[in-house]
Amino acid sequence: MAVRAIDTAKPMATSNDDGLITLDELRSRLRAVGEERYHHKHPFHLMMHEGRLSRGQLQAWALNRYYYQSIIPIKDSIILSRGPDPAFRRAWRKRVIDHDGDVHSEGGIKRWLKLAEATGLDPKEVRAGKGTLPATRFAVNEYLNMVRSRSLLEAVASSLTELFSRDLISLRMEKLRQHYPWLAGGLDYFQVRLTQAPEDAQFAVAFVHENAKTRVEQELAIQALRDKCDILWAQLDALYFAYVEPGWPPPGAFCIKVKEEEKA
Repeated sequence: MAVRAIDTAKPMATSNDDGLITLDELRSRLRAVGEERYHHKHPFHLMMHEGRLSRGQLQAWALNRYYYQSIIPIKDSIILSRGPDPAFRRAWRKRVIDHDGDVHSEGGIKRWLKLAEATGLDPKEVRAGKGTLPATRFAVNEYLNMVRSRSLLEAVASSLTELFSRDLISLRMEKLRQHYPWLAGGLDYFQVRLTQAPEDAQFAVAFVHENAKTRVEQELAIQALRDKCDILWAQLDALYFAYVEPGWPPPGAFCIKVKEEEKA
């Protein structure tokens, strides 16, 4: 399953004799999924961007989101191991390094720990997963199940939330600086993703377009993106239920400390 370069300067027809949708229509369908289902519209994120989250609620977000961040290179390693084409593996390997880091640079996981520390959390406890919501683990582990059990095409397509993430990241950085200035020193993760995410999305879209040989396969790829959006949304549902309304964290989960709320 190799990926050829796409000449975006050439006009694309809307369909062909096989019923396959074109690259332009595929992008449009994928972006429509994001507009409908991406978690930029979740009430928890809306509260964040409006400056209505407390320090403790931001801590709960950073802690639980770390679990997701920590499995991204594992998810990408699974996809990497399933790729039969060396060119694909070389391209996908970059994603693992982006998050794990290497001898030359720190990765996204370490940058996220800096963000968690900026909220007032102990990075060692965050790394250990202490207090992570069970629902967060369930949703994130389902993402691993998806890339293990579905086709390589669907696994790659599930990563295409990166098509929409740049806009959300830009907004998030602006609003975090505006409403939570004490987080300013922990935003390196987002700054780097402004470049990484669009690059990764371009490769993945080209891969899906090149390797979805039937309309059925194209629809499966689009559905995989829907399912990934649902997984992201479910993580925020868990946070909202536990730390906003009704505010019922389960036994063993992170609990917001009153003294931390008073500092916010």
